[in-house]
Amino acid sequence: MKGNIIPADRINNLFAHVASLQSFPGTKIVQGREETAVAVQELTRKFGQFTAVDGINFTIKRGEIIGFLGPNGAGKTTTIKMLTGLLRPTAGEISILGYDLRRELRQIKKHIGYMSQKFSLYPLLTAEENVEFFAGISGLSTSAIKHKKQELSRLLTPSLLPLKVADLPPGIKQKVALFTCLLTDPEIIFLDEPTSGVDPEMRRNFWSLIYELKTKGKTLLVSTHNLDEAEYADRLLIIHQGKIILDGPLAQLLQQKGASTIEELFKQAIINHETS
Repeated sequence: MKGNIIPADRINNLFAHVASLQSFPGTKIVQGREETAVAVQELTRKFGQFTAVDGINFTIKRGEIIGFLGPNGAGKTTTIKMLTGLLRPTAGEISILGYDLRRELRQIKKHIGYMSQKFSLYPLLTAEENVEFFAGISGLSTSAIKHKKQELSRLLTPSLLPLKVADLPPGIKQKVALFTCLLTDPEIIFLDEPTSGVDPEMRRNFWSLIYELKTKGKTLLVSTHNLDEAEYADRLLIIHQGKIILDGPLAQLLQQKGASTIEELFKQAIINHETS
């Protein structure tokens, strides 16, 4: 990356641009569907004899930001892959905007966006080539793809445009990955460890962008193992060993459990779960 050091203010400005350049018409209303965005009942996933997700239950309201918190290996990614239709559940039910995931996945795909833990970008392609590819397989028209590429060119400095994704700074990769996630203007957005590998300032800025998406009517589930991000979410789902062990707003959980910090709350919940 010699000769391509990006000023911090330039990187930070990308956060605002990613949101403002998307065409957010507001929340899409699905006729005849309830206001619950996501409903999960007894969701289970086994890999052989190992149970990665163990009979979890939760709902997400439209417009909520859910912090999906847990240590590495707790079951966060497996859960998100089931919610997005990438992994078939062993048992249980998933409803997205009232659609049954087992029977109506094609309809669900029109309303969700997914940003994977590894950003799901092709490292040997440029950012523009990635956008063109993902826009194409998402069914965008030729004119829409051209428009998205123009938006991207306004986000990145000219020196970054010819670079392969593998050579981009982590913060820029993060923005490009989110840009591709938002190409179809999804109503529900699943972000798997989106702040992994970036510095604390970029994490805070990324959460500012998440808030911006919320103001546009979006529903977001954001997984993380960083406890300091818990305060940013409207509600927490804390998962450990494949089970949801806490569910609620941070302030409410702290009061209920008599904890003074998220670290104390988290440690207490894990100990209680493991000794129960």
